[in-house]
Amino acid sequence: MAAYVALTKPRIIELLLVTTVPTMVVAEQGMPPLWLMICTVLGGTLAAGGANAINMYVDRDIDSLMERTKNRPLVTGVLTPRSALVFAVSLEILAFVFLWATVNLLSAVLAVAACLFYVFVYTLWLKRTSTHNIVIGGAAGAAPVLIGWSAVTNSLGWEPLVLFAIIFYWTPPHFWALAIRYRDDYSAADVPMLPSVVSLKRTAERILSYTLYLWGLTLVFAPIGGMGLVYLGSAIVLGAVFTYYALRLLTLANKVDASAPAGGGPSEPEIRSTAMRLFTWSITYLTLLFGAMALDQLLRFGW
Repeated sequence: MAAYVALTKPRIIELLLVTTVPTMVVAEQGMPPLWLMICTVLGGTLAAGGANAINMYVDRDIDSLMERTKNRPLVTGVLTPRSALVFAVSLEILAFVFLWATVNLLSAVLAVAACLFYVFVYTLWLKRTSTHNIVIGGAAGAAPVLIGWSAVTNSLGWEPLVLFAIIFYWTPPHFWALAIRYRDDYSAADVPMLPSVVSLKRTAERILSYTLYLWGLTLVFAPIGGMGLVYLGSAIVLGAVFTYYALRLLTLANKVDASAPAGGGPSEPEIRSTAMRLFTWSITYLTLLFGAMALDQLLRFGW
């Protein structure tokens, strides 16, 4: 049972769903019905879990080459590939039927479409062929805001599209920071994740540029989403902290490049430690930003 749960990557699902409920609050301009939130979260969990399990099925060969993933169930042999695939497809079918029956057809279609995009575009195509893998493939991780919005309104609009863009631009700096820590793993598995194929300086520059785009989008959402001062103040402060961490990483990366011939610059562990602080903050950032979004609406329109 633990192995089947591990296939779904529950920590990633938790991170995805932290954006769903606040989006529903914004769409409702208050607290949505409890049953609707439960059904949407449960259906989203099933869909994301199925997508993650298919990802593990496809990537079982490279997972065995990477330190970070060598203990996954399909690498250790706790589960067979066939069992994992049957489990994954069953979750996707169940997710679609459940969301259609308890929420609406649009949410069900969006959930399954996100799975198909994650599997076919990211996992099977981009991950092993392009440094843009996590940039384009990260769109699948932005789907929960569309699902949450459509669960309440049974439609889409500019507000959920901007929220989608926020997650889309948040994903690369979040993941590249982690990939700096495990760049040797990706090199060993011949996966062209950005930090494993370009310099630390170039990676840090890309992280900073996406962070600035992200910060701008969070501010743009204030007027588009009808946000108040609670959200706007939070977006300004949280974005500033994110930018500080990105600038800190770029400063160290510049010193590494400048001192490379002579030595004496920041050590590899120092760079990796700074990258992991950025990675950790990115998770906190997303949680606080969407929490502030929900709180803003609840304070303005009532609990």
